[in-house]
Amino acid sequence: MLTRLKVSGFKNLVDVDVRFGPFTCIAGANGTGKSNLFDAIRFLSALSDRPLMDAALSVRGENTRTRDVRSIFHHVGNNYDNEMSFEVEMIVPYEGVDDLGQQATASITFLRYSLVIAYQGADDVTPLGNLKLNKEELMRINLKEAPRHLQFHNSTLWRKSALKGRRASPFISTDGMANSQVIKLHQDGRKGQTLSRLATNLPRTVLSVSNAAESPTALLAKREMQSWRLLQLEPSSLRKPDEFNAPGRLGTDGSHLPATLFRLAGQGKNGIIYGQVVNRLSELIEGIHEVVIERDERRELLTLMVTDRDKTRLPAQALSDGTLRFLALTILELDPESHGLICLEEPENGIHPERIPSMLRLLQDITTDVNEKVGSDNPLRQVIVNTHSPTVVAQVPDESLLVAELKEKVKGEQRFTSAHFSFLSNTWRAKGPDPNLISKGKLLAYLNPIQHEAIESELGTHQGGKILKPARGKRVADREDLQMLIPFPKTGNE
Repeated sequence: MLTRLKVSGFKNLVDVDVRFGPFTCIAGANGTGKSNLFDAIRFLSALSDRPLMDAALSVRGENTRTRDVRSIFHHVGNNYDNEMSFEVEMIVPYEGVDDLGQQATASITFLRYSLVIAYQGADDVTPLGNLKLNKEELMRINLKEAPRHLQFHNSTLWRKSALKGRRASPFISTDGMANSQVIKLHQDGRKGQTLSRLATNLPRTVLSVSNAAESPTALLAKREMQSWRLLQLEPSSLRKPDEFNAPGRLGTDGSHLPATLFRLAGQGKNGIIYGQVVNRLSELIEGIHEVVIERDERRELLTLMVTDRDKTRLPAQALSDGTLRFLALTILELDPESHGLICLEEPENGIHPERIPSMLRLLQDITTDVNEKVGSDNPLRQVIVNTHSPTVVAQVPDESLLVAELKEKVKGEQRFTSAHFSFLSNTWRAKGPDPNLISKGKLLAYLNPIQHEAIESELGTHQGGKILKPARGKRVADREDLQMLIPFPKTGNE
């Protein structure tokens, strides 16, 4: 579980410090940094599993995957930062296995991981340039300090089940200066042994090669970061049937939905899982009678079938995009083997405005219940979504909301704009000494977008100073028979 993220020098993220609870909703206009925050999380996840260059090249570019590693560094014009830094605070699983199936138990489950990556120029051998580790550290966070770090509401029962162990010494540390940094892996599996590596020669993070025998805690930190994923639920993948031998775990694109539900149904009794799926799906669509996985023995295929109240059977291919996404998230919520961090962009896509509260309830039900003990029926899961939707912003819990916007900063002689994340007053996020509070004017654009637009229209400007052009014909919002239904009265000289 990711509880805090500090980023600087990555894309337009400069001196960003964001805390997360079980559920977080990030709202903001295009280009403010919402997706870049997701990219930073995915980059860290990739670094826990892949070489530095492979992880960098997997980061989303402006149009597709980047082909220039320099482009992921913050820059103003052609002036690029030479370093990017990351620091995360996270709760990791207490137990797990490594790639060889060896069991691992964490010395402590509350950890801080720090990373500094530098760019090295291109040459004949590395035409894309290269990346170098300047710092890598994995340290414990004292459990006595947990309440100060975990500022979101949580019960003692949940906290004691999630935070375990004790450790005084670091798991990974960095010594030395300039080009002589040495990264050390302090083994907690075999006491007293330390493996030292010159940072300049490392093609990947030390964390990414940890194993259960030598460094079980680092391995479990690696497993936690590997579980951070961005769900991009593609309708074409959601509609596909599965072969009998398909993986029974939902892919990041929504693939293997039938196999996943079939596995869950097999683990339940008397169709309990199918009944739970029907009950949840009924919040989105009225008249759902049955959801099952149909086995085709001849073709060895699993197909998701939905039956409505008229007893009409519909395969997944006949369902709407929004229904399929909702169904995939329903199955994810029921899967005890699904854990970690789930990022989701614009979950309201394909959902009727009246049903958006049902989607938000589902997303929050996916997350760990901070009032109950962590276990198989309450996995350590969290959800971060981003959105443009005023309906979503109005419906999310106030403590879960972050608003992304661009703010001007000055470093040295450079003046630039970068991402800034603010939150509401009188919430747990506002407990810090210098809280970044959302202005009421910024919230107006979400809570009453029609009125906000009317005010800007009267002023004759819009964002960026551009002159607003009148809509072609009378807008729906301008109809006299609807004016009394708009929540806020018009302002001006009317």
